[in-house]
Amino acid sequence: MAEPGLAGCAAGPQREGRDAAAGSDARQERAGEAKPDLLQEDDDSSSDYGSGDKPGTALGRTVPNGNVFFPDIFHTNHLLFYERFKAYQDCILADCKVSEVKEFTAEYLAKVLEPSGWRAVWRTNVFEVLVEVVDVEYSALKAVVQLCEPFLCESRDSTFTFECVQELLELKEHKILLQELWVVYDESGEFDQTALAVEHVRFFYQCIWRTWDEEDDDDFDYFVRCVEPRLRLHYDILEHRVPSGLVANYQNLLSQCEELYRKFLDVRNSISSSDLDSEVENVSIVEGLKLHEKIEHLKRKLKVIENPLLRYVFGYQKYSSLQAKGLRPTGDKITHVVSSTMVASMLQSLIRDKLCPKSCGEEQEIQFHNDPLAAVNACYEGDTVIICPGHYVVDGVFCIADSVELEGYGLPDDIVIEKRGKGDNFVDCAGKNIRISSLKLVQHDAVEGILNVHHGKTTLENCVLQCETAGITVRTSAELLMKNSDLYGAKGAGVAIYPGSTCTLLGNGIHHCKEGILIKNFLHEHYDIPKITMVNNMIHNNEGYGVVLVRPAMPSDVKDASAERTKGNTQPIQSGNGTACVEGFRQELPHECLTDKSELCEQAEVSEQTEGNYKIAHELRVTSAKKSQLHKRRLSELGITQADDNLMSQEMFVSIVGNQFKWNGKGSFGTFLFCPDS
Repeated sequence: MAEPGLAGCAAGPQREGRDAAAGSDARQERAGEAKPDLLQEDDDSSSDYGSGDKPGTALGRTVPNGNVFFPDIFHTNHLLFYERFKAYQDCILADCKVSEVKEFTAEYLAKVLEPSGWRAVWRTNVFEVLVEVVDVEYSALKAVVQLCEPFLCESRDSTFTFECVQELLELKEHKILLQELWVVYDESGEFDQTALAVEHVRFFYQCIWRTWDEEDDDDFDYFVRCVEPRLRLHYDILEHRVPSGLVANYQNLLSQCEELYRKFLDVRNSISSSDLDSEVENVSIVEGLKLHEKIEHLKRKLKVIENPLLRYVFGYQKYSSLQAKGLRPTGDKITHVVSSTMVASMLQSLIRDKLCPKSCGEEQEIQFHNDPLAAVNACYEGDTVIICPGHYVVDGVFCIADSVELEGYGLPDDIVIEKRGKGDNFVDCAGKNIRISSLKLVQHDAVEGILNVHHGKTTLENCVLQCETAGITVRTSAELLMKNSDLYGAKGAGVAIYPGSTCTLLGNGIHHCKEGILIKNFLHEHYDIPKITMVNNMIHNNEGYGVVLVRPAMPSDVKDASAERTKGNTQPIQSGNGTACVEGFRQELPHECLTDKSELCEQAEVSEQTEGNYKIAHELRVTSAKKSQLHKRRLSELGITQADDNLMSQEMFVSIVGNQFKWNGKGSFGTFLFCPDS
């Protein structure tokens, strides 16, 4: 069965015949061709989609909302990602440059759009009115319309009459943008292709096109550079694969960029219409340059979010609104006991092991809950939550902003807290000193990950974390101590460490994730380097690297890579789409030449335990040195000539020893280099 969104792709415009004469001949030749059927596969004569041979529509219908009884319209806004992707790639845009987008779209419409005889609902922010299309101006992407009889109109202002609409149409010369039209439903199937074509144009100009696109470099394939990443982001957002905070950040950046671009156009137009030698003109030029610089900065941020790889690597600095309650008004500290059921033997064990006062004469208040989320929400500073064995299913987020302790009473596999329902994350920590121990957390549908440490210190001990999307995130200025725990299943990094954070990993297992540990060190930003301790961890069976360091590419990196290729290392440096200049660049150390077989075997055994630790320590030393040099340069620019020469004060790592790296898909350690904004 053919896909509705893949209409007429076989005859889509191509980059052949760029000169005007060839283009004109090609258009004349295409004008004489029969209109292709958008809804019928070339090799499937038995398709049940609408066509000239088999009447009937394959598209659904939508009943318009409102008090006016408009006719039903085609339901076309439900198209899948691959349907829109193939339509834009194969039918509409092909490999056009940005300056050719309108031309290619017009050629596509000329082949598939019925030139007249169809009705549509014309929608604006003020009114909706039923019109009939009598002609189409393909090059302008507009339809020539007239009002239908009887006159059907719904507006916010009841005084919006037939005469008002007719006058407005006359001012517009009866020409309406195609994207403002919703095609009226027709069971015959004759207008299916028209409805889909109008939907593709509408979606493109509402969700893909940016007003500043034509200002960009025109030498690259517009579809690959802009359309595909924006389309993927749109569907990632629809399918809840992007954190809501990042979505809000993206929309905010878009609004800022659009506003600044409008101001920039106003300034540029004022310059072109004024005296170039005037003082006002000089001020306008300076203002225009400042606006242009701000716009370019926002565009780079937008591209990072639109690129799925960079979006995963960089994430975003989420503002945490978690507010600590502080001490309870009475000053008391309460122990909360969570249990789905309570039997006498369990209560006796709890009293003996956990609830018995540590000092004579000291009483403590105990509250009982059957839901761990309710218990955490009832906590104040200094409270303790004891969770008895059981399988607890929660639909919500643990927001811990006070110094509290969550501990399981028993083995982690016996105390399972499972996340259900949609949400950005599972556990948010922002308390000064939080401790979580002896629990198993099972994550579902938490876009941002299983645990986020926003502020303060969080200690995770003897826990099991079964991830589904991302793992643990240690954000700037936060601290994580993870000890004797097991983390697995993350589709992103098991542990993501942000600049300026402190992360101590002791005796953990991190496995079966996309990457084991992701260290983010942005040298060009004004962040301190993270402080990392890794001792006796087992990092294995991850899809990519055991540990990945993300840092900006320096000129020396490019020189070193060129030198390696000159020496015979043929591994290419892959270029990203304007933001990342090296993706997944592997920093491999040369192996020693060993001739003795026993010595070779011995070296192989040692390398499994020590080579990864050495690689990480070596690379972080280099990165720390570059950070120190950059810091000195900035101080020098500010007129400060004295700087700390003690490299150890700039070191990223405190200790990295005893870690084992086994069966990671790309090796124990890799570096992701990106081009910083200039």
